[in-house]
Amino acid sequence: MIGRLLRAPVAGRTWRELAYVVVSLLPAVPAFALALVGLLASALSLVMVGLPILVGVLAATRPAGRAFRGPARVILGWDWPVAPSIRARTPVGWGRAVLRDGAGWRALVYCFVKLPLTALAAYVGVFSVVAGLALLTYPAWWFVTPTGFGQLDTASWAGTWLLALQAAGVLLAWPWFLRLLVGLDRVLVRALLEPTADQARVAQLQASRAMLTADATTVLRGLERDLHDGTQARLVSLGVILGRISRRVDDPAVRALVTDAQGTVAEALAELRDIVRGIHPPALDDGLPTAIVTLAARSAVPVDATVELTGRPTDATASALYFSVAELLTNVTRHADATRVRLRLTEDDHGFRLEVTDNGRGGAEVDGTGTGTGLTGLARRAAALDGTLDLSSPPGGPTAVTITLPRER
Repeated sequence: MIGRLLRAPVAGRTWRELAYVVVSLLPAVPAFALALVGLLASALSLVMVGLPILVGVLAATRPAGRAFRGPARVILGWDWPVAPSIRARTPVGWGRAVLRDGAGWRALVYCFVKLPLTALAAYVGVFSVVAGLALLTYPAWWFVTPTGFGQLDTASWAGTWLLALQAAGVLLAWPWFLRLLVGLDRVLVRALLEPTADQARVAQLQASRAMLTADATTVLRGLERDLHDGTQARLVSLGVILGRISRRVDDPAVRALVTDAQGTVAEALAELRDIVRGIHPPALDDGLPTAIVTLAARSAVPVDATVELTGRPTDATASALYFSVAELLTNVTRHADATRVRLRLTEDDHGFRLEVTDNGRGGAEVDGTGTGTGLTGLARRAAALDGTLDLSSPPGGPTAVTITLPRER
């Protein structure tokens, strides 16, 4: 114990904790101001005036917690998972979700208590080091200012040793007080910033599902290349060889068999191309906007297409959106008896939103049979990516289908 007490002022842990409280003091100031605004907005929300401000403050406190996560991870090796992002279909629904989100309220409390706790720890650490070293060496520089320096008014050189002894006690004690405050900060981080066990499990399952989806997409892309470059090329070569045989054979019976074989090869090629397009449409190689515009141009019903994307979605998301557009336009052509379709694909911070509206006769519905076809198949495809499908199709029309897919983090 004596050895630990004597080594504490020069231990690496002590100076890392001091560096942590000094660095984290910078983001603690705006975070505290944000918490004060949140408290004021909470009071004003009783009369509905401060609700928008409170929603904004709660939404801002979630990324504010990440500002403390960086110094903690780099300096002290602390780390904690970030709470899952809030997703909603409408701004009003998003605001309600923010108000009901416990992680945002806990982060607001942490922002409120972080500044006084960190300021106290930083003051104790910096003042103890500076004043302790100054007083510990006071007997050496007392001769320069024998008349005293401020409050350090000692009548004799022997009196400076009492101050030096007190400084030694301060230098031995401050690391433990600092560790107490940093330990309290760690407890607050675990209680207020770290997600609950259920939230951490949900985030883990979401990450696992995203990884599995990406792996499945990669495997399908590899299968598509193998079918296109291998099996399809061999069938084409077989068709060419059968054509040469047909030209060199004089027996009508043999030529008929060869002709039948050529027809079988042609059918196999057509089926194989359909399979390949079902795995990965070649149109997606030029990007999702180009593929969507191409589908709209080929539709039998005129389509007003608007695609507003700022980035390139993942392969799984792009495939889901492409096949959704293809299926919806096919449904309009076959069943809606429509004369016009409006298609809009947009992107925001939360994900992608596909809206397809036609002026047909309406009456469409998701049958819920789980057959994986039609609107049921689109709903299942969206749900597999944590998305949703909303349908509005009253008798007489119009029919509006909205598909939302979250952005993969």
